Amino acid sequence: MNVGIIGAGTMGVGIAQVVATAGCKVVVFDANALQIDKALLGLEKTLQKLVEKNKLSQEKANEIRSNITKGSVLQDLKDADLVIEAIIENKEIKTKVFTELETYVSENCIIGSNTSSISITSLGAELKNPERFIGIHFFNPAPLMPLVEVIPSLLTKNSLAQEIYDLMKDWGKMPVIAKDIPGFIVNRIARPYYGEALRIVEENIATPEQVDDAMRTLGNFKMGPFELMDLIGIDVNFAVTTTVYKDYFYDPKYKPSLLQQRMSEAKLHGRKTGKGFYNYSEGAERPIAQKDELLYQHVFLRIISMLINEAVEAKRLGIATDEDIELAMQKGVNYPKGLLSWGKEIGHTKISETLQKLYEEYQEERYRQSPLLRKM
Repeated sequence: MNVGIIGAGTMGVGIAQVVATAGCKVVVFDANALQIDKALLGLEKTLQKLVEKNKLSQEKANEIRSNITKGSVLQDLKDADLVIEAIIENKEIKTKVFTELETYVSENCIIGSNTSSISITSLGAELKNPERFIGIHFFNPAPLMPLVEVIPSLLTKNSLAQEIYDLMKDWGKMPVIAKDIPGFIVNRIARPYYGEALRIVEENIATPEQVDDAMRTLGNFKMGPFELMDLIGIDVNFAVTTTVYKDYFYDPKYKPSLLQQRMSEAKLHGRKTGKGFYNYSEGAERPIAQKDELLYQHVFLRIISMLINEAVEAKRLGIATDEDIELAMQKGVNYPKGLLSWGKEIGHTKISETLQKLYEEYQEERYRQSPLLRKM
């Protein structure tokens, strides 16, 4: 299979590595030619490190390299059987690229987008042949993260989702099929992990380090919400939250944080800028969380209740199967347990009571319960 990748950023080159490792020929194109050279040089170093650590044979590394070539113009993707776009999260820019791409590729070429939050239907509707368009959402870093969300639009041909699902399995990934709703599975359900944590800090209930410590120690999360936002990029996380909020017609459940907006404006984006909720400059010491058992229990129960409520609502709306909802959250964002099973473990009555207390305290739709939760 010949695969084209549009975009030579971290995600684009990561997907290219996945495809080449699976034995497919890959052409990587980016409007910035220097970016392609930089990305491929970075890939070369990555492969060499894997060889040195005995995680990859020299022969396999050479094969991966030989499977990847760079395109100088978009037309170089003309022979592709599948093209995956991984560029900036901007609908107008993506649409412009797809419109031009369609003039070069064959009628049988599948066109996919790695968008994490833009409607697949809205992107596909601009194509002459929207039946061949589908969402193929990898998670960063693509070579390491097993999950891929496969998202057919309202216009995608019926058989294509299963075709891509099977292809992702062939590539060694764990695919799930999701409805084309804002945020798909992971970015919709995971919003409270960040949003409710930010709310708790904004209200001076706890500090970022206390929230992180509570979620790690009581929930066994690998990273707390503030550590994770710093890793993802506070600007990126804020942009996804804003998109989901707008696309759900300003549903209060997904309301962005003013604190996160101010940090984005100040360019305090986290690890990539050296400072976010934590300071990553050389020699900087991280604040030690002042442990408080009752506070930690309150923080954990408040955030986990919001997450479980979102998972139950996703189940009610048929956004994905129960199995895919559980798999997506464990393999897409490394949650220690599936949220539906976690809800049974904690007790749906306790989750419901927690949300009811929050609703009564704040009088906000943000804390409304899924109708299904009350019946569980």
